[in-house]
Amino acid sequence: MRAPISQLIQKSLLQTLGLGLLNSLILATPLLAAGEPSNHPGGHQASSSAKLVQLVREGTKQYIDVNNATAAGYGPFLGCVAGTDHGAMGVHYVNGALLGNLTLDPAQPEALIYEPSDGKMRLVGVEFILDSASWLAANNNTPPVLDGQVFNFVAAPNRFNIPSFFELHVWAWRDNPQGAFVDWNNHVTCERQ
Repeated sequence: MRAPISQLIQKSLLQTLGLGLLNSLILATPLLAAGEPSNHPGGHQASSSAKLVQLVREGTKQYIDVNNATAAGYGPFLGCVAGTDHGAMGVHYVNGALLGNLTLDPAQPEALIYEPSDGKMRLVGVEFILDSASWLAANNNTPPVLDGQVFNFVAAPNRFNIPSFFELHVWAWRDNPQGAFVDWNNHVTCERQ
């Protein structure tokens, strides 16, 4: 039997950062917050996505300050993720305790996404992550849907070396010209870290 995705990501976090370093990052590292969120000009969230985007914004506003995210159990995972041909995702701060949770709650995403900029971290979005085998077994082989948005399926093998999973990005804090739920965001960059 394969290990659940939550255990594999937690193991990867521990291997990558070491337990002591991870604890110090989560509990003690003073990181600079990004200040007030702002969307880039040019484009707006589609009205059909506005409700979920607003729910995520309301549920995650306490994490505008990255120090609040680390205090709540979120920690950086894999550095800043940039697209090979366009856009980026940013730095994913993953909460290992939420990875095994199969409850879909806009206020409790498994990952918060920050854009690094000149030593500061700006909250730009979130990612919901669910182990596909666990989800499908508990939900009659029906893919996850959050407020009308169907999650994307990522098969194994994948670039993370983890089992297949479902994911949904929500760009609640930075406008994405391609859409509020598209993985890559052309308004996010890793170039200013």
